[in-house]
Amino acid sequence: MRFGAHVNRAGGLRSALEAARFLKCDTMQMFSRSPRSLWAGVIDKEEARVFKEGLAAAGIQPLVIHAPYLLNLASPKKETYEASRDALAHDIMLAKAVGAEMLVFHPGSHLGSGEAAGIARIASAIVDACEIACHTPSTGNGAAEKPRLLLEMVSGAGTEIGKTFEEQMEIMDRARAVPLGICLDTCHVLAAGYEIRTAEGLSEVLEKLKATVGWTSLALVHANDSVGDLGSHLDRHADIGKGCIGEDGFRTILGCTKLAHLPFILETPRKTLDDDARNLAVLRRLAAEAVSW
Repeated sequence: MRFGAHVNRAGGLRSALEAARFLKCDTMQMFSRSPRSLWAGVIDKEEARVFKEGLAAAGIQPLVIHAPYLLNLASPKKETYEASRDALAHDIMLAKAVGAEMLVFHPGSHLGSGEAAGIARIASAIVDACEIACHTPSTGNGAAEKPRLLLEMVSGAGTEIGKTFEEQMEIMDRARAVPLGICLDTCHVLAAGYEIRTAEGLSEVLEKLKATVGWTSLALVHANDSVGDLGSHLDRHADIGKGCIGEDGFRTILGCTKLAHLPFILETPRKTLDDDARNLAVLRRLAAEAVSW
């Protein structure tokens, strides 16, 4: 199994790579830019080349880019919608520049305009963003190139879209020109109402996933414990084993052979790199202790 963490790239790509090496990451995730801004970041070509060589030398893969939290592709506000669409397009280009295999983002919130309208806007924005980034028609081949775009499962707070596999399936169906995938966040899915802490519960969840978005859509796991319990719709991450999933819940998740091929990336609370190191150590220990099923 491949384990990694979301690392800070505020000090540049070199700083992000050094953090991943320090943590002995097998895989890693980072923001494309500030998570609280839609300002278009810039990637220096030479810096990107050195970064990609460093990733290869360290055997760190896949590289995952996370889009800014401010992205809201479901917004009924024209200015926000267009800024979010353009930001996604730019993130696709940034992800390509650094050789990222995946780009993950939250679908968005409809802000009271209705789920159906929000889903339609999300799908349209994704297709348009790929056209802008890849300079291909909506049916073009460019959408199949790296990075693969991943819709993150969300906790369902407020008017968030993407809390169920059915909602994600509707987005994917409307954006068929783009081969979308799914990122399963353990905190979010528990808070959204999916019981993943037992073998019976997780089996049912994975069957629902298979019957809706399809098994091959699942590409990434965000490994986070949850402050909120089942169905709380609370998006607050906790240290591995210290939340409502707990160590037994993670042993169940990590022992599931259907998930063993996926990268597991931490987004747990962090003040220093030592916090990530501690959570990675716990995750790896629980994987070693897990009974395969």
